[in-house]
Amino acid sequence: MKGSSNGIYRRYIKRLVDIILSLVAIGCLSPVLLIVAFLVRVKLGSPVLFKQKRPGMNEKIFLMCKFRTMTDARGENGELLPDDVRLTKFGNFLRSTSLDELPELFNILKGDMSLVGPRPLLVQYLPLYNEHQKRRHEVRPGLSGLAQVNGRNAISWKEKFKLDVQYVNQISFITDVKIIFLTLKKVFVREGINSETAATMETFRGNGFEQK
Repeated sequence: MKGSSNGIYRRYIKRLVDIILSLVAIGCLSPVLLIVAFLVRVKLGSPVLFKQKRPGMNEKIFLMCKFRTMTDARGENGELLPDDVRLTKFGNFLRSTSLDELPELFNILKGDMSLVGPRPLLVQYLPLYNEHQKRRHEVRPGLSGLAQVNGRNAISWKEKFKLDVQYVNQISFITDVKIIFLTLKKVFVREGINSETAATMETFRGNGFEQK
């Protein structure tokens, strides 16, 4: 009975909840969205939004939108400088408070993403996953997920993928509610934003390499 109810939630109710809550959030947070957009334009320049192709459910590619947090500073050879150089104090504030993620509410409303699910990673990682890790794409990627409330960027890739697939196996209304509340708690205490060795998460190089 429990499995049947979870299946109904996964197929029908979860998407309805995403639509309702994303609409409510966009409406309530519209002043915040406008203020952050203005500050990004003043402090970091144009474009205000960072757009990047990411794989969604069934590995379908979509364009994910976030507020920009880095400058376009380049070295003498014209290449972009490392993330930790281009990430400004203001950009770090946006990341630590997760304000940079707010435009993803429109991705959720559109149906590319869900409020809860494995985070959408880079397209170039797709060929690097093993069969177990590929299961993270059986569901819509999320604004937050099980890995995000259990370490976020401070945990290893192996742990992250394990939690992603664990979520796929146990999707339920109760699980999503718990993750949403834990996410709000993490945002307030600003835990796990960066890895221990980089301004952002280290690049996933495949399962043949040691991942910290």
